[in-house]
Amino acid sequence: MSQKIVLENVGKKYGAFQALRNINLTVGQGEKLVVCGPSGSGKSTMIRCINGLEKHDSGRIIVKGTVIESERDAIAARREVGMVFQSFNLFPHLTIIKNLMLAQRLVRKKDKRSAHETAMKYLERVRIADQANKYPIQLSGGQQQRVAIARALCMNPEVMLFDEPTSALDPEMISEVLEVMTDLAKGGMTMVCVTHEMGFARSMADKIVFMDKGEIVETSSPEDFFTNPKSARAQLFLGQILKH
Repeated sequence: MSQKIVLENVGKKYGAFQALRNINLTVGQGEKLVVCGPSGSGKSTMIRCINGLEKHDSGRIIVKGTVIESERDAIAARREVGMVFQSFNLFPHLTIIKNLMLAQRLVRKKDKRSAHETAMKYLERVRIADQANKYPIQLSGGQQQRVAIARALCMNPEVMLFDEPTSALDPEMISEVLEVMTDLAKGGMTMVCVTHEMGFARSMADKIVFMDKGEIVETSSPEDFFTNPKSARAQLFLGQILKH
């Protein structure tokens, strides 16, 4: 299995606050990694460092064999790594189809026809092709998040990063987004997903990473994590989250 993402002793500070400490992680091709842990444990910071949206202070991050050392490296990595955020980050003044075409035209330098074809292909994949000519405000939260996933896929990424993609959604909209993510996972996409959706984690992850206070506390298979968590902190976290 070739390695798509490698983190070696990665650290990140915000002033005196140590957000990440000695993070070591490897994500292989086609692997589905779920990152969980309490709020403030460093999950989102780690995923943003992988995508170059935050600059790590120490250690090394390697994406597809390239060490991320400069802004230029980070920009190059972002071309191969799609990211979906908690907030949908769609341009409100553009239609759905134009939201999906924009980065293809600007970054991939695609012509209008090719960008349109790719956009429609992925809108069909996330099952909202009929919404192509609407504006974001006309769509539900679940539909907007599916648009955000389709937009990332339009760039033909080798890895998809998800930063709590369902946390801003009403409960009834969560399942439609998880359904799309499940389809991607089954299709062999390399994925790193920060989420509290434990059902998704248990059924789709190859590996679970549990974080607390900026550190990786344990890494294990879903079966081991859910039936026999090693650390007291993970046991407490699961006890609280599985009650709801």
